[in-house]
Amino acid sequence: MQNTFIPKEISWLSFNERVLQEAENKCIPLVERLKFLGIYSNNLDEYFRVRVATLKRLSQLGPKSKDILGYNPKTTLKKIHETVLKQNTRFEKIYNSLIQDLEKQNIHIITEKNLKEEQADFIRKYFMSEVRSRLMPYLIEKEAELPNLTDDAIYLAIILHKKGTDKKRYALLEIPTNVLPRFIVLPENDEGKYIIYLDDIIRFGLKDIFFIFDFDDFQAYTIKLTKDAELEIADDISESYIEKLARSLSQRRWGSPVRFIYDRKMPEDLLKIITRKLNFGPDDVIIPAERYHNLKDLMRFPNLGKKKFYYEPLTPVAHKDIQQGKSILSAMKKRDIMLHFPYHSFDHIIDLLREASIDPNVTSIQITLYRLARNSSVINALLSAARNGKHVTTVVELQARFDEEANLHWGNKLREEGVKVIYGVPGLKVHSKLLLITRVKDNATQRYAAIGTGNFNEETASVYTDHLLLTTNLKITNEVYKAFNFFNVNYRKDNYYHLVLSPFALRNKLNLMIDNEIRNAKAGKKAYIHIKLNNLADQEIIEKLYEASNAGVSIKLIIRGMISLVPGIKDVSQNIQAIGIVDRFLEHSRLMIFCNDGSEEFYISSADLMTRNIEHRIEVTCPVFDKNIKNELRNIFDINWHDNVKARKIDASLSNKFVKKGKKAFRSQNEVYNYLSGNKPKIIEKLES
Repeated sequence: MQNTFIPKEISWLSFNERVLQEAENKCIPLVERLKFLGIYSNNLDEYFRVRVATLKRLSQLGPKSKDILGYNPKTTLKKIHETVLKQNTRFEKIYNSLIQDLEKQNIHIITEKNLKEEQADFIRKYFMSEVRSRLMPYLIEKEAELPNLTDDAIYLAIILHKKGTDKKRYALLEIPTNVLPRFIVLPENDEGKYIIYLDDIIRFGLKDIFFIFDFDDFQAYTIKLTKDAELEIADDISESYIEKLARSLSQRRWGSPVRFIYDRKMPEDLLKIITRKLNFGPDDVIIPAERYHNLKDLMRFPNLGKKKFYYEPLTPVAHKDIQQGKSILSAMKKRDIMLHFPYHSFDHIIDLLREASIDPNVTSIQITLYRLARNSSVINALLSAARNGKHVTTVVELQARFDEEANLHWGNKLREEGVKVIYGVPGLKVHSKLLLITRVKDNATQRYAAIGTGNFNEETASVYTDHLLLTTNLKITNEVYKAFNFFNVNYRKDNYYHLVLSPFALRNKLNLMIDNEIRNAKAGKKAYIHIKLNNLADQEIIEKLYEASNAGVSIKLIIRGMISLVPGIKDVSQNIQAIGIVDRFLEHSRLMIFCNDGSEEFYISSADLMTRNIEHRIEVTCPVFDKNIKNELRNIFDINWHDNVKARKIDASLSNKFVKKGKKAFRSQNEVYNYLSGNKPKIIEKLES
């Protein structure tokens, strides 16, 4: 019998393979392809630190683990190891081909072994002035333990040797990529541009580091250790939430190893010493690789100046309902407004917050903050509002994975300026995207709300596709007010008739809406469900969708990342089709459309359909009432669905085959941009007719 549930960790590797496909694609500009390799590498790091780490923990529970997961973690870990090794071979092949493509453009990646005299002089000076003082080597002694290696950092494992003798010592040295750029551009000459890795500048200067020893031969090989990064927050009511988190962050440095990568040219004796000292066993993931690791740094590859190496800059579309230099609060009172990022500018939100911060009639601003930009204009606007006497409340989620320390920093800064900071909800991660502005004039209270699928973050809003609803509709604003009351007043639960909050109501609401489609299908009525998400992995929801499929409900799924559902199985999911789109922008928006006997219901959501989002997070799923916005969302879904350039078919074999339909290329992200610019694609005209 065919398996009807794919482990989400295996499905995720299939998603990351789609990222590799983009790096492989010769139609994409050269440096953008390098960046896709960086994205793949960065994705894989987080995957091991979280998902593989969790599987390793669960595997220690024995038979119980299968009951918890629904599948065997040890078998899944073995499959992960096989898949990652296979993908790594492909990654290296793509990387080497891109280096050759750079060479053809007179851009040369060079090592310490092929420097010209003037380049060696430059590197010597750079090493002495910028690098040398930041290097602190550690000598590997026979009996001593290794130091606590930094998670996700790269090290040089070094052999110090005296030529003509057997005299040898070993050392470790962390490459300081946290304070220095990974790629250094050398002075240009007539032959082109030259770039060198920081790793090789250090190799060049090793003699100046170990000068006190009588060695004249230095060999250095890159290694990298990835650790379990899941936070352990003990249920200890005597400690404050912040203290618990701070302690967990410090413990992260001591997490268990989950992956070890090494230069495959490393001599066996050195490899044995390191792996023995790290206590690696047969179940540990040990990956032989090429000379350079941490290639996520390719995401910050130096700017080479030529336009052809990059995507054309996206000029944001002017929103038809927002006029430059006019009040956004006034525009919101006239009608609901839906912003679609990155096609619309995130500046609209900054302008809205700025307007609220200086409007004499605005009394309060409340907002949930999950991930923030490095130099956040959102924070600056909130600080400005507080300085202007507004009551500002921020719900800051401290468990935003890998952003915990940044969020602690921002939380402290806000508190110093008199902002009320609520640090999440113990036991639940606050993942909702809510903003509420309250304005009082002539004793009349008016509320303005923003509910979105993505974070209030101007950096990600330029590269993630997301929807953000701006509304003064009382059905919504009154319930957003209730949601903030939940955070403010000892987690008081209210009744919600329009907003759907996790973990209290989303599962039940989804079951009711799917059941409605099942009833309609059985009654011979038109019935369909169209869903766009990042991830779909909750087993109960998947079983419900299978039930709907068997009842004759037509289901279309656009899933960017993990999908444990298997489409197209006879008598199980024959009425379910699924695609995944990976392109220039990260498909992050979450949208659900239910036929409802022809009276379509639309919802945008902060939640993916994963058990954690449904049961362990504060998420908000919001209905869309405005007919024009419904039509807009329907058209955007249909545009995505008809992509035949960047869409991959999702199937049982995880083949990642590109969707091939129609004679003319139809790339959905380009077409959404054109649609929002006022140019309706012919496919939409055809569907409407």
